[in-house]
Amino acid sequence: MGQDVRSPRGPRCIALVGPFQSGKTTLLEAILARTGAIPRVGSVDAGTSFGDSSAEARHHKMSVGLTAATTSFMGDSYTFIDCPGSVEFAHDMRAAIPAVDAAVVVCEADEKKLPQLQIILRELEDLGIPRFLFLNKIDRANKRIRETLAILQPASRVPLVLRQIPIWKGELIEGFVDLALERAFVYREHKASEVVALEGGDLDREKEARFSMLEKLADHDDALMEQLLEDIQPPRDAVFDDLARELREGLICPVLLGSATRENGVLRLMKALRHESPNVTETAKRLGASSPKDALAYVFKTMHLQHGGKLSLARLLAGHLDDGATLQASSGGAGRVSGILAVNGAHDTKRAAAEAGDTIALGKLDAVKTGDTLSSGKSAPSALASVEPVPPVLSISVAAADRKDDVKLGQALLRLNEEDPSLTMIQNQRTHDIVLWGQGEMHLRVALERLRDRFGVNVKSHPPAIGYQETIRKQISQRGRHKKQSGGHGQFGDVVLEIKPLPRGEGFKFSEKVVGGAVPRNYIGAVEEGVVDGLARGPLGFPVIDVQVTLTDGSYHSVDSSDLAFRTAARVGVTEGLPHCQPVLLEPIHVVEIVCPTEATAKINAILSARRGQILGFDTREGWSGWDCVRAMMPESEIGELIVELRSATAGAGSFTRQFDRMAEVTGRAADQIIAAHRDAA
Repeated sequence: MGQDVRSPRGPRCIALVGPFQSGKTTLLEAILARTGAIPRVGSVDAGTSFGDSSAEARHHKMSVGLTAATTSFMGDSYTFIDCPGSVEFAHDMRAAIPAVDAAVVVCEADEKKLPQLQIILRELEDLGIPRFLFLNKIDRANKRIRETLAILQPASRVPLVLRQIPIWKGELIEGFVDLALERAFVYREHKASEVVALEGGDLDREKEARFSMLEKLADHDDALMEQLLEDIQPPRDAVFDDLARELREGLICPVLLGSATRENGVLRLMKALRHESPNVTETAKRLGASSPKDALAYVFKTMHLQHGGKLSLARLLAGHLDDGATLQASSGGAGRVSGILAVNGAHDTKRAAAEAGDTIALGKLDAVKTGDTLSSGKSAPSALASVEPVPPVLSISVAAADRKDDVKLGQALLRLNEEDPSLTMIQNQRTHDIVLWGQGEMHLRVALERLRDRFGVNVKSHPPAIGYQETIRKQISQRGRHKKQSGGHGQFGDVVLEIKPLPRGEGFKFSEKVVGGAVPRNYIGAVEEGVVDGLARGPLGFPVIDVQVTLTDGSYHSVDSSDLAFRTAARVGVTEGLPHCQPVLLEPIHVVEIVCPTEATAKINAILSARRGQILGFDTREGWSGWDCVRAMMPESEIGELIVELRSATAGAGSFTRQFDRMAEVTGRAADQIIAAHRDAA
């Protein structure tokens, strides 16, 4: 049994995930260097790393998209998917992780990053993905390992099980003890660790820590529990079997130590991945795939290259795939593969075919999108995973700097959305602006940079218009008259309109009480259209709502009256009458629901109060230890950059959703300022 667990099992796909700036890209660099895939280690800060190769990533010195890199270790092929750590770019991680065999969660002993770690672990736990915790930057550790583990444990719903303990030399860590192997190693910078004798205090600490590890494994292994109770040392192979089984079943999360910048702990991590992570057959089973004869793949990323067209990054979960094969997509599309590429950062190479387990890029599948399941069979397969973007939290209005680029901008935005479904575009029906919605300030900034640098569209942007409206408080009767004589047939329309307020939320109602044919029935529809025209922009400059207009009287000319004349007369009547109806400004109010770490709740309440928020209450976040959910009513105008303050107050972990609730009156100085600003902008 032990031999089977640790045998080579085909191409593996491993996700590197973790909080922002925890060292994921540096770890990828170290893995590629130690396995011989690259000649030397690059640097994120210097812009020479294998990952983060895009212009935006290099400019901002952070991952803004995933990087896939393939290497080999002890005869096995591994593709590592380095996922962005920032919550603003988390959709790339969420789309990629369903089809990986395991994840390495890179973190550090930083209590401030615990909420971010909890969010990432929750994603993996909910999908049942086996995961290792790689405690990075161990060379900077200032706490004992048990203290660190106690800090990190609340982020995980399953036990964090130490696989290694550090060897201390004074205040510095010089190596580690592998608790499963029962061997001690001393770090050597940029070289393999050296085996040393395990003795003295290190031996005592190892025995204690190993027993603690075995106790946690024994919670799910009765035979091991009996051996521990009888003080019998379990066989090493049985310990490895338990580690592998409990990892795959999501019962534990093993913790490994290292320093990516010094390449310490990298080979030990690779050996743990080789011996204990599942293979593609087990991954396909976890996703609910039967054992198909046809090729079966999951698309986790879409890319548009400047000169190479569309690429669909995919994991082949079963079968054999040839270049030129026709694939059916779970979303209903189909396409013929035009090129199979081995993924390796920006250095993709063509290959004739792919086998189960391979992570590849498929060319020119125009009808295929991120999240699709693909099959070489004759019918569309069922979707193996569904990854919906989280609701966006920040928006800007965008327009091409040059009007002739309007069509080009529209096409570029569609491609951006294909690459990153967490970006959404909405056309504002009132202002006709294109509103670009995203996951935060940096997310939108990078989107604009991509429009400029990759798609060649210079874009101007500004804050989106707030959905102000106006209504009236007073009822009046108003005549609207349109008379024009310019030779031949003239224009004549005459209406008397009763304009009165409606209760909030009633919208607009039109009726007529004309008697004696004062306005012929065939012109009634034109009168209603004219009323709607007049309500489009009220005396304060905004659309008018919650108004009932009734046509009560009027007159016509048998020759000069027409639909246009009566429509114009009705518009004139509404436009002239509304200023006498005591118009009042309305602003949209939303129910905002904020999720945040409990220690940040007081800060969040202060932020909401400063933004005219009315706090409705807060409670613990269901199913999330150490988190709160705060509900408040907030004006739309105050929500604009709420996420910026929220992320600042929660170390990047907090977020919110919002739902329109009602329109509320704005009076006094606040209303005057809004009206004046609107007039200046018009």
